[in-house]
Amino acid sequence: MNLVFAGTPRFAVPTLERLVDVGFRIPLVVTQPDKPSGRGMDISISPVKQSAQRLSIPIVQPDRIKNNEEFRQQLSAIAPDAIIVVGYGRIIPQWMIELPRFRNINLHGSLLPKYRGAAPIQWAIARGETISGVTTMRIDAGLDTGDILMQREMPIAPDDTAETLAPRLASIGADLMVETLNGLAAGTIAARKQDDSQATLAPILKKEDGVIDFNLTAGEIANRLRGFQPWPGAFTTFRGKTLFIRSARAIDTDADFSASSPRSLAIYMGNLFVSCGSSTLLEILELQVEGKKRMPATAFIHGYQPKPDERLGE
Repeated sequence: MNLVFAGTPRFAVPTLERLVDVGFRIPLVVTQPDKPSGRGMDISISPVKQSAQRLSIPIVQPDRIKNNEEFRQQLSAIAPDAIIVVGYGRIIPQWMIELPRFRNINLHGSLLPKYRGAAPIQWAIARGETISGVTTMRIDAGLDTGDILMQREMPIAPDDTAETLAPRLASIGADLMVETLNGLAAGTIAARKQDDSQATLAPILKKEDGVIDFNLTAGEIANRLRGFQPWPGAFTTFRGKTLFIRSARAIDTDADFSASSPRSLAIYMGNLFVSCGSSTLLEILELQVEGKKRMPATAFIHGYQPKPDERLGE
């Protein structure tokens, strides 16, 4: 099968490499343009581009694709059987959707129709899901609304973060894409419509998503902390400085002590806690004060000596 691969992030790399390993022909990889990043504004290239370079696959990085006649002619000349899209980061125009005989096949990091959008892995963890998975689907004009081809489930462990879950989903997704393409070629896959009534959204993350709302329960806050790794993380303020909570856990509500109103700190048996909504407690394990290194809670207690019921976020 003759394929074009369109992708950008690390999540897409296993699929590209797996397709090559099993013998699919990929004469072109499409990825986002290089861009400056970091304090030094050094030019950064996408993980997919790095992979394509290792595999000696030609690469194209168009600034725009909808009305790009040169790009359209380039794809038309290849006459791909399918265009594989994994986290490419651009809306696929109708001409590109209709070009291949098997259309554009997307690997999505959730069990659609749940968690449509740019950050499905992060939001699934943040909202306390215990099961996630991957979906292969045909792209249409909507936001992750196309017909489902195949799906595969994976449990979310209690200590999973977006950083630990994403590589596992990427791995099973790569195998699922191979299985999907083989099934399409054999005519054994029956596409099915999504149930829009069951849809949930996973919008692109913003910095403000990391601001801790201590009116949420400790469990909800701990889930958001796990989900929003490595960015935007979970942060509040302490004595006028930004305070990042790097590791924390919700504890049993039947604890032998309690803090007062939400945001209030408490120290019990040498451990650091903050009170949250519904009279729950969050044990802070690691944290980082603005301008300082990451530290365990015991070092924070020793260095900053928080007062009883001193409040965060004020």
